[in-house]
Amino acid sequence: MAGRDLRTLFSSNDRSIAASEAFTNRQAQWQAVTVGLAEHVRHMTRADFDVEDLEAPRRNILVFHGVGGIGKSTLSRKIEASLASSEHRPVQWESPSHPEERTLPVRMDLARAAGMDFERVILTIRLAVAALGRPMPAFDLALRRYWEHNHPGEPIEDYLRRGGLLSRFSAAAALPQQMQSALSDVAQALLLPGTVGGALGHGTGLLIKALRERRQSVRALAGCSRLADLLEAEPDLDALSFYPHLLAWDLAQLPADKGALPVILLDTFEDTGDRTHRDFERLLQRIVWLMPNVFFVVTGRNRLQWAETSLEGQLDWTGPNAWPGLVCDTAQTGAGVSGRQILIGDFSSEDCEDYLARRLSRNGQPLIDEPVRRIIAERSHGLPLYLDLSVMRYLELRRSGRQPQVTDFDHDFPALIARTLSDLTAEERHVLRSVSLLNAFSVPLATQVAGMDHDAPALRLSERPFIRESISGVWPFHVHDVIRAAIRNADDGSDDRWSEQDWQRAAQRAFRALESQWRQDQRRDRAVLVGCLQQGLLLARAFRLDLGWLADAAFQYVGDSVWEPLALPAADDRSPGGVQSAADALVETLSAIARRQHEHRERTVSRLSAVLASGLLPDDLVELATYYLAKAQRDIGLTDDSRRGMQRVASADGRLASAARRGLAHLSRLSGDFPTAVEAAGRLGLEGRHHRVLGDVWWVQGDMERAEAAYLAARSEAEEHGVVGETAMVQAHLVFAVSFADPLRADDELDLADRLLSRLSLRSSEMTARIAALVRDAGFTADVPDRAAVLLAEIGVSGISYAAAKLQLTLCFHHAVLEAQNDLVEAITRLRELTQSGDYAYYVEIAHFMAGLPLPEHIARARWIDGERQTRERWRHLVDTRRSRLGTAR
Repeated sequence: MAGRDLRTLFSSNDRSIAASEAFTNRQAQWQAVTVGLAEHVRHMTRADFDVEDLEAPRRNILVFHGVGGIGKSTLSRKIEASLASSEHRPVQWESPSHPEERTLPVRMDLARAAGMDFERVILTIRLAVAALGRPMPAFDLALRRYWEHNHPGEPIEDYLRRGGLLSRFSAAAALPQQMQSALSDVAQALLLPGTVGGALGHGTGLLIKALRERRQSVRALAGCSRLADLLEAEPDLDALSFYPHLLAWDLAQLPADKGALPVILLDTFEDTGDRTHRDFERLLQRIVWLMPNVFFVVTGRNRLQWAETSLEGQLDWTGPNAWPGLVCDTAQTGAGVSGRQILIGDFSSEDCEDYLARRLSRNGQPLIDEPVRRIIAERSHGLPLYLDLSVMRYLELRRSGRQPQVTDFDHDFPALIARTLSDLTAEERHVLRSVSLLNAFSVPLATQVAGMDHDAPALRLSERPFIRESISGVWPFHVHDVIRAAIRNADDGSDDRWSEQDWQRAAQRAFRALESQWRQDQRRDRAVLVGCLQQGLLLARAFRLDLGWLADAAFQYVGDSVWEPLALPAADDRSPGGVQSAADALVETLSAIARRQHEHRERTVSRLSAVLASGLLPDDLVELATYYLAKAQRDIGLTDDSRRGMQRVASADGRLASAARRGLAHLSRLSGDFPTAVEAAGRLGLEGRHHRVLGDVWWVQGDMERAEAAYLAARSEAEEHGVVGETAMVQAHLVFAVSFADPLRADDELDLADRLLSRLSLRSSEMTARIAALVRDAGFTADVPDRAAVLLAEIGVSGISYAAAKLQLTLCFHHAVLEAQNDLVEAITRLRELTQSGDYAYYVEIAHFMAGLPLPEHIARARWIDGERQTRERWRHLVDTRRSRLGTAR
């Protein structure tokens, strides 16, 4: 049930606006409460349960923790209300198994502003239990003695009234009478004279003696084995912290039909102290441990560390044996986990929009327009506090006399910084600002970026709920997205806020730390390279840093031919000026190179041409952009432009000279000058991928045996040097050659190609492998033309012109095997159209060789390695062999 949101209500003079404190469904968290309660009840009803057992592990606690503003206090209030009365329970929440009338919820806000000291905590619990209408004799005796010793002359009812506790609990007025009843019973049993209070003061010794002797007169209390010790102890705050044991014992003595299950909700637990001074936390822990028949629900920013043995000596009960449900589980990601420490996750997009739609309304309709709700939800990253601040901003803009627009919410709130930093130490705040520069970090990396010589602040920060953990990345931690954006972009009004120079120095530290991480990676882990490169590029671009080590990292990135996305926004999407710095130019270069696997090669040519025209790249990186521009130009048929680019790179004799010479060999091959291509391959060596170049020459000669041998040698070299991209690429070429000569073996080679390519992003090689599958099936299956049509459409999207010609050659092979003359003539005509520029024109010759047709007089002739006649015979033999396999040889 949503109540009135007074803060929002008083933010506008428009009385037609309905402002509700919207509660967005937290069904998973409620389920954790009901499951926990049910398990707790089953545990208490076991025959071996003993409320006085101080050694058994405790499972009577459930912890919800999360970043400030995630909705923990709202959840705590809603749980209390739902346990107290079903009418306050959201309709999506199922009924708990324990009867409502037998549940006794009480919530306490431990925030410093609420002024909740330990005495008030104890009194609040006792006042809640007063609703049962029964004295708690053991506890009340000890409490009365404590009170008279520490508050002489002050009636407890006056204190309760002055502190507002009497007005909070309907049964609170009965507490003094219940305490007096317990005292009167004791005085009468011991035949003590005088007033009740005085009788306790003078008769404590008698009572202790009677309890130790287990006299018949005090048999009702004699069963509480530790009452005498607590009455005998000095009645100070430390003794008071052990009195909950007496209250738990009293509750256990109630008849089954008179008892109830207390559920104590402790909110804002982070305000009980810091991680160094745990005095208040130690007292609260005693309550939880000493009341095993009470269920506790704790909400706070941080998980409880009670299950950690490192706290031994700071708290009374620590370690996994004491608190098995609180053992940290790094794999937990939400409320549906089995442990009792539950991170409250962000709202889903649907929950965000639902919250905004119900928060402000007019005549039953959402006041905030749907496009504005959508952008607020998107920017919030699911953080309820951001939604709340956006609602207040909406009303503020509305008061200015205009309708808020989508663009008004491209905004970061300083309040998010204040909430996040409020309970951090100075060192933790320094580390947090430092790591906000990074997408992800580890504790050692955070320490380096912060410029510290000890890990403790980073370790403490990593345990905060706004630091999210993932086991899948290179670095396990990252700052919550919306909080990171606020720290980086919003006006910071804190006393220790950073200057622009502070941010610049931190960026330089981070940049150097990333270089160190990359260069010291002995395994040459690709993920480390990409992670360091990506974060380094973003830092260099944002803070105008010299590229430094990024050039080396960029060449390693392209050298592996893997092409996983760098997830970097293109510079022209970022600002009207487009590429404005060397970092911008490198970001755009690498983005264009990686994205060429997923967008038309004409787009790649356009982007790389613009980068080179900017003149912002250093000389060694100009080579990088020029080479990949030439490759893209070759793919879309701009052969002359491609040759000029490859020649520039080759003549510069830089890092990509061998690759450029390989590119020139390919250009010779696609023009049909095969002897020149073979001669060039002999000078390429390993870096120039000489074996692959030879394989590409031999298959078009129809010499699949030599092509296969070359590709196998190329694959072995790539595997030996750990170049996974080259390995997969060569495998795709190998399977294409094998599919002509041995379709049965091609099955295994295709499976291997699929496995190698599945982990990479090599669009052209994927298409080669798919064309190979059509070659394998040529003549065998009637659907080859239909599958080819589908693949042709995908090739058109990519702009890889040579793939279309290779696909058409495959169709010619299929029709030649089937002797489908009309289809074959049509396919050859289409192939001639695709190669009319002169590139791959020899495919038309090969098609005629396959079909045993004479070459037209006007056709350009390739320079075949072994001459035209032998090449014709090889291709015709491949067709005849396939027909033999079909049983259709004439």
